[in-house]
Amino acid sequence: VQLQASGGGLVQAGGSLRLSCAASGRTFSRYAFGWFRQAPGKERAIVAAISWSGGSTYYSDAVKGRFTISADNAKNTVYLQMNNLKPEDTAVYYCAATGYIREETTESNYDYWGQGTLVTVSS
Repeated sequence: VQLQASGGGLVQAGGSLRLSCAASGRTFSRYAFGWFRQAPGKERAIVAAISWSGGSTYYSDAVKGRFTISADNAKNTVYLQMNNLKPEDTAVYYCAATGYIREETTESNYDYWGQGTLVTVSS
Protein backbone atom coordinates (compact mmCIF):
# COMPACT_ATOMS: atom_id res chain seq x y z
CA VAL A 1 0.00 0.00 0.00
CA GLN A 2 1.22 3.53 -0.76
CA LEU A 3 0.72 6.29 1.78
CA GLN A 4 0.73 10.03 1.14
CA ALA A 5 0.75 12.32 4.17
CA SER A 6 -0.25 15.97 4.02
CA GLY A 7 -1.53 18.82 6.14
CA GLY A 8 1.55 19.92 8.02
CA GLY A 9 2.50 23.55 8.41
CA LEU A 10 3.27 26.39 10.77
CA VAL A 11 0.79 27.17 13.53
CA GLN A 12 0.84 29.17 16.73
CA ALA A 13 0.62 27.49 20.10
CA GLY A 14 -2.99 26.72 20.94
CA GLY A 15 -3.92 26.33 17.30
CA SER A 16 -5.09 23.29 15.35
CA LEU A 17 -4.05 21.29 12.32
CA ARG A 18 -5.46 18.22 10.63
CA LEU A 19 -3.08 15.78 9.02
CA SER A 20 -4.30 13.45 6.29
CA CYS A 21 -2.85 10.18 5.08
CA ALA A 22 -4.23 8.95 1.76
CA ALA A 23 -3.76 5.25 1.09
CA SER A 24 -3.77 3.48 -2.24
CA GLY A 25 -2.85 0.14 -3.70
CA ARG A 26 -4.61 -2.41 -1.50
CA THR A 27 -7.78 -2.85 0.50
CA PHE A 28 -7.75 0.01 2.97
CA SER A 29 -9.97 -1.63 5.53
CA ARG A 30 -7.57 -4.53 6.04
CA TYR A 31 -4.95 -2.37 7.66
CA ALA A 32 -4.48 -0.71 10.98
CA PHE A 33 -2.82 2.67 10.92
CA GLY A 34 -0.61 4.78 13.08
CA TRP A 35 0.85 8.25 13.25
CA PHE A 36 4.41 8.69 14.46
CA ARG A 37 6.53 11.78 14.91
CA GLN A 38 10.20 12.60 15.06
CA ALA A 39 11.35 15.79 16.70
CA PRO A 40 14.81 17.23 16.03
CA GLY A 41 17.45 15.20 17.82
CA LYS A 42 14.95 12.61 19.03
CA GLU A 43 13.91 9.16 17.96
CA ARG A 44 10.67 8.55 16.10
CA ALA A 45 7.83 7.72 18.46
CA ILE A 46 4.21 6.61 18.27
CA VAL A 47 1.61 9.36 18.57
CA ALA A 48 -1.66 7.59 17.84
CA ALA A 49 -2.94 4.37 16.32
CA ILE A 50 -6.25 2.97 15.14
CA SER A 51 -7.37 -0.61 14.66
CA TRP A 52 -8.40 -1.97 11.27
CA SER A 53 -12.08 -1.74 12.28
CA GLY A 54 -11.67 1.79 13.57
CA GLY A 55 -13.19 0.72 16.85
CA SER A 56 -10.07 0.96 18.98
CA THR A 57 -7.53 3.71 19.30
CA TYR A 58 -4.33 4.44 21.17
CA TYR A 59 -2.80 7.79 22.12
CA SER A 60 0.52 8.55 23.70
CA ASP A 61 0.33 10.36 27.02
CA ALA A 62 1.81 13.46 25.41
CA VAL A 63 -1.15 13.95 23.07
CA LYS A 64 -4.05 12.28 24.87
CA GLY A 65 -7.02 14.61 25.06
CA ARG A 66 -5.68 16.89 22.33
CA PHE A 67 -5.25 14.66 19.27
CA THR A 68 -7.82 12.43 17.57
CA ILE A 69 -7.10 9.71 15.03
CA SER A 70 -9.84 8.59 12.65
CA ALA A 71 -10.26 6.68 9.43
CA ASP A 72 -12.62 7.19 6.50
CA ASN A 73 -12.88 3.93 4.55
CA ALA A 74 -14.83 5.58 1.74
CA LYS A 75 -11.97 7.99 1.14
CA ASN A 76 -9.15 5.58 2.02
CA THR A 77 -7.79 8.24 4.31
CA VAL A 78 -6.61 8.36 7.90
CA TYR A 79 -6.68 11.65 9.77
CA LEU A 80 -4.94 13.09 12.79
CA GLN A 81 -6.80 16.06 14.22
CA MET A 82 -4.44 18.03 16.42
CA ASN A 83 -5.87 20.64 18.79
CA ASN A 84 -4.30 22.88 21.40
CA LEU A 85 -0.91 22.44 19.80
CA LYS A 86 2.19 23.09 21.85
CA PRO A 87 5.74 23.96 20.77
CA GLU A 88 6.84 20.49 21.90
CA ASP A 89 4.55 19.02 19.22
CA THR A 90 6.95 20.36 16.59
CA ALA A 91 8.16 17.37 14.57
CA VAL A 92 7.99 15.55 11.29
CA TYR A 93 4.84 13.42 11.36
CA TYR A 94 4.64 10.07 9.57
CA CYS A 95 1.69 7.84 8.85
CA ALA A 96 2.14 4.10 8.65
CA ALA A 97 0.09 0.99 7.91
CA THR A 98 0.27 -2.49 9.38
CA GLY A 99 -1.39 -5.80 8.68
CA TYR A 100 -2.05 -6.23 12.39
CA ILE A 101 -5.69 -6.00 13.34
CA ARG A 102 -5.41 -4.05 16.56
CA GLU A 103 -4.08 -0.57 17.15
CA GLU A 104 -0.36 -1.23 16.95
CA THR A 105 2.16 0.77 18.94
CA THR A 106 5.38 -1.00 17.94
CA GLU A 107 7.14 0.78 15.09
CA SER A 108 8.80 -2.35 13.75
CA ASN A 109 5.40 -3.95 13.21
CA TYR A 110 4.45 -1.37 10.60
CA ASP A 111 4.98 -2.45 7.01
CA TYR A 112 4.31 0.70 5.01
CA TRP A 113 5.30 4.30 5.61
CA GLY A 114 4.40 7.58 4.05
CA GLN A 115 6.74 10.47 3.62
CA GLY A 116 6.81 12.83 6.56
CA THR A 117 4.95 16.10 6.87
CA LEU A 118 6.46 18.85 9.00
CA VAL A 119 4.48 20.44 11.81
CA THR A 120 5.96 23.54 13.41
CA VAL A 121 4.32 25.10 16.45
CA SER A 122 5.52 28.55 17.42
CA SER A 123 5.27 29.90 20.95
